[in-house]
Amino acid sequence: MTPAVRTVSGALLAGAVTLVPVAGAQVAIKRSPSGFNLFSVQQDIDIGRQSAAEIEREVTLVAAARTNQYLTSITDVLSAQVPVTGSAYPFQVRAINSAEVNLFVLPGGQIYVTRGLLGLAKNEAEVAGLLAHAMAHVTLRHGTARASRAYLSKAGLVALGAFGGTDPSPRIINATGGYGTRGVFMRFTRSDEYEADALGAEIMSKAGYDPVASAALLATLRREKSHLSVDRFNNSHPPAADRESRIRNLSNVLRHGRSEIVGGFARMRWRMPGTPVVPAAPQVKVSTGAVELRATPTLPRVAAPSPEFTRFTNPDAPIEIDHPANWDAHYSGLAMSFVPSGGVVETEDGAPSLLQGMVVNHYQPFEGDVERWNRSLERNYAPFEDRSRPRGILEDATDDLVRQIIDANSWLKAPAGSARSQQVDGMRGYSVRLRGRSPVTGEMERVTVYTRALPDDHVVYLACVAGGRAASSVERACTRMLQSLRIDDSSLHRSLQR
Repeated sequence: MTPAVRTVSGALLAGAVTLVPVAGAQVAIKRSPSGFNLFSVQQDIDIGRQSAAEIEREVTLVAAARTNQYLTSITDVLSAQVPVTGSAYPFQVRAINSAEVNLFVLPGGQIYVTRGLLGLAKNEAEVAGLLAHAMAHVTLRHGTARASRAYLSKAGLVALGAFGGTDPSPRIINATGGYGTRGVFMRFTRSDEYEADALGAEIMSKAGYDPVASAALLATLRREKSHLSVDRFNNSHPPAADRESRIRNLSNVLRHGRSEIVGGFARMRWRMPGTPVVPAAPQVKVSTGAVELRATPTLPRVAAPSPEFTRFTNPDAPIEIDHPANWDAHYSGLAMSFVPSGGVVETEDGAPSLLQGMVVNHYQPFEGDVERWNRSLERNYAPFEDRSRPRGILEDATDDLVRQIIDANSWLKAPAGSARSQQVDGMRGYSVRLRGRSPVTGEMERVTVYTRALPDDHVVYLACVAGGRAASSVERACTRMLQSLRIDDSSLHRSLQR
């Protein structure tokens, strides 16, 4: 068995969604992260620090101590109201001396706001709105969730495991654009922006600011026509008018506060007309990190699974499983991978690809019923064809995981009737069989995804990858591994809370 290096677990804490009635509708304020994420909270912080170092080599920061203290004071007021899942992050805000209208939000709590964007704010509450929005992105872990999906698109099913037994975050980040401003974790989806708007408005309200100020700043951005960087900022976000309307509606049921708490807005250096400012930089196109895999010229010969099995106990989690004696075991937190020699290859573009083996991991699929329902509305694949039966959270969680795998590995498809109910470690579970022609080997590949519910609605999943002539023997080995799986639910729940 290959020795593995222990790393911080990627566990997510359970959260809750509050439904707020607004003009006959309901607005969900999401307070904690959920969904597919390959990173731990500590890895978020480490990524943010490395990216901050990159950014500060590229930009000129505002040096005025008064400005930095002012932004820090507002951050302190807001951070006291951040949901408990965001309290682990060391929030730090710095101003960039640039006329560019931009806001850089890094995983782990590092935030950079340009002088051009600060200059559009008319009072302290509008500045607080910018920072609360950024802090919401950090708390909800939007950046590393985006990087995780990008890596799944690039590396395929290798992304699900812990190959090599080392901290995977540098490999993932380098494969999806690198650190600094070019990282894929710097760009958010439309739903990310809406979630950050809602949570940011609540943070403002609880801190004593008027959340309507965020809507007022969006109105300014919508009307501003002075330079191209405003257009670029608006084009990279959902329509400002839509966001403004949503925040105003939500503000109807939030406590309205003050426009100033810290004080001293009028004396800020960025507002002084005589202070030199760096002109806005030209727009640079950034890669998304999603790259098609290319066939490798020579594939290794992979031995058939050994009939002898070895017991593996994860030192970081109360999970045990048997695996073929000629497969190496790797782990990183709750993620585990079992692969034969030659089972992972590097493609021509440098991305790893899993040819044979089994991965085991954990994730929190949804924060609550609202997110679960919204995700189901976006679904483009449903393995549970019989809609006459009520769907539980495990069915929706399995559906969500399989959909993400198929979205990122377009050669895989799920035939009709591919989802089946089955016992996994004595608990209710599902299996879904996917298949398709691998772009790496050119052969048919079979992937079976197994899911098992945990008592807190989290999910443990396993993915068996088998291809070519050895597919049947690999699948038999995976079946035996599945039958040997043992999870201590109560101990695992405690480890997820740490």
